[in-house]
Amino acid sequence: MAIVPKHIKELAPYKPGKPASEILREFGLRKIIKLNSNENPGGPSPKAIDAARAALVNCHRYPDPAGYELKTKLCEKYDLERSNVVLGSGSEGIMSIIMRTFLAPDDEIIGARNSFIGFKVLANASGRRINWVPMDNYRYDLNALAGAINEYTKIIYLANPDNPTGSYFKRSEFETFIRQVPARVLVILDEAYFEFARSHADYPDSMMYRFDNVITLRTFSKAHGLAGFRVGYGFAHEELIGNLMKVRLPFEPALPSLAAAVAAMEDEQYLRRTLERNRVELERLEREFRGLGCRPLPSVTNFLTLVFDDGEKSRAFAEGLLQKGILVRHLAGFGWQDCVRITVGLAEDNTILLQAAEKVLQCL
Repeated sequence: MAIVPKHIKELAPYKPGKPASEILREFGLRKIIKLNSNENPGGPSPKAIDAARAALVNCHRYPDPAGYELKTKLCEKYDLERSNVVLGSGSEGIMSIIMRTFLAPDDEIIGARNSFIGFKVLANASGRRINWVPMDNYRYDLNALAGAINEYTKIIYLANPDNPTGSYFKRSEFETFIRQVPARVLVILDEAYFEFARSHADYPDSMMYRFDNVITLRTFSKAHGLAGFRVGYGFAHEELIGNLMKVRLPFEPALPSLAAAVAAMEDEQYLRRTLERNRVELERLEREFRGLGCRPLPSVTNFLTLVFDDGEKSRAFAEGLLQKGILVRHLAGFGWQDCVRITVGLAEDNTILLQAAEKVLQCL
């Protein structure tokens, strides 16, 4: 239809995987182990669940459009004013608001070619020209990204740590990069996996810098285990936030989501246990997969990406695990035909994964 813009017609729709019920029936399985979406396998804090449940009695009311309580908690933790904070339906929801707010017709976008697919979809849907810069050995090439800046550049997207590789760029690399970015260019710094990476001494926590042209995005979906609640937040200069507030929808996140996020922030002990469990199991998976002859990429997240000799072997590995009831993510959609991403699961699920992986690898 002529009514549909060309850049929308050319977009590929998101293709979700088969539902668990169909996989169970197709392969005659009794159990599914879901390791394909970087979720927290331990779930959210019980306090978050209780808070969301308590909020349900008021679900005939709209949520607080200002998100006052959650913003206050975030401001106390990160030494900010509420005018520096925006809330949204996950960090992707805020990315969408950023695109609608700041992109003019002739503006251009710069991003890493094989980084987070969610941003790639939003960028392509914007209809703007995009310069997709290749990554270097599964890492962001910040020098190449800086070199791609031109007079039309408006937005640069960086994911640190990156999804789907699990890699991160270091403090010295970021500081060299940001000095080359003009003040008129907006940098989206997606730190969805911040909690997992912040213990590394050379990780550039964006809140150490407070640049006027950087918007930091974080989420409660990963470390806090609230993926189903869709709560993201962004930090930036009050002028940037003020303009985002003109465009964002007024009643998001939802009422139970806001309550769950506030309670999750208060349960620091639960978060510490989550991070420690992830650290132990990530190290175990890296060690065991190497022992099986695989090539895991170094990761500072809650997932591990394996590199195979070619796309045929990587796909066969993912499909072999699927037939055993273990869902992992083949990364062809990200442009990494030879890679498979695996979420760090609970210890017992990781044991089953490794046993199944050994059998599948023997058949490749």
